[in-house]
Amino acid sequence: MMKHKKLGLLISFIVLAGLLLAACGSNGDDEESESESLDSNIVTIATGGASGPYNIIATTLADIYTNTYDVNSRTQTTGASAENLNLMAEEKVEMAFVMSDALSQALNGEASFSEPLEGISQIANLYPNVVQIVARADAGIETIEDLAGKRVAVGDQGSGVELNARALLEGHDISYDDLQADYLGYAEAADGLSSGRIDAAFLTSGLPNASLLELSETTDINLVTIDADNITEIAEEHPYFIDFEIPAGTYGNEEAVPTAAVPNALVVRSDFSEEDVYKLTKTFFESLDTLSNSHQAAEDISIENAQEGLIAPLHPGAEKYFNEQ
Repeated sequence: MMKHKKLGLLISFIVLAGLLLAACGSNGDDEESESESLDSNIVTIATGGASGPYNIIATTLADIYTNTYDVNSRTQTTGASAENLNLMAEEKVEMAFVMSDALSQALNGEASFSEPLEGISQIANLYPNVVQIVARADAGIETIEDLAGKRVAVGDQGSGVELNARALLEGHDISYDDLQADYLGYAEAADGLSSGRIDAAFLTSGLPNASLLELSETTDINLVTIDADNITEIAEEHPYFIDFEIPAGTYGNEEAVPTAAVPNALVVRSDFSEEDVYKLTKTFFESLDTLSNSHQAAEDISIENAQEGLIAPLHPGAEKYFNEQ
């Protein structure tokens, strides 16, 4: 009888201990669930053309945010930088990938921005956006100076591509009056080159550009050069330009091609909470391997370079993350 009582007490103790552990585990799960949530329930990321690195990387990032924080995170395909910045100032998107030249102009109310935009903070400096000027091999275009008198796609109107195309052309004493400018995005420009409707195009993006990569497999093309000394001169007025080389073999080119580049920036609405931006920044940098698998341009993103050459004020949430590192 005593043995049965002892056995009953032992079973009761085990059941009670199990219930206590389950309760503790439930509380832990609740706390974890709470820690893996955001004050906001939506994170819309403005990108650019459907085939560009912005859109490819941001689509992967949006999926990560959705799965990590149970929020409605999605991308919005746009005409790129200038449109993205206007959408953010109008509080229609929460985050955006933009080029540093467009960001500088937006904050200063220059070029296509009639007045300075407000409410925009920076999370990080990203990878370099490389100015890739491509021409049909039969168009007789080797250098940027040769674009005069030609039919040239300069990017979507008001996009970061178009803004730096205009600045680089003007730096070589070429205006839109000196050529036939077409406002075409990546895919449309590639189609125009393939069909012969245009002679050359600016496809400024991370390397490689998917539209240009596909074009290089079906059409004989030249990568157009920009002299490094000219870029140094242009950078005196537009300090976001740096000289760069497209590596040999990127598009079947036998040698490296000298050109210009502009750093990209990841920006966020200034009114987003410090804790939300801290979490979004942390998750972004902890997901670099996954983002690099989606597009190799992300391989050039690093915590070490994230605060170099910032154009907009650093958001306090991003600053909190970087201080921890």
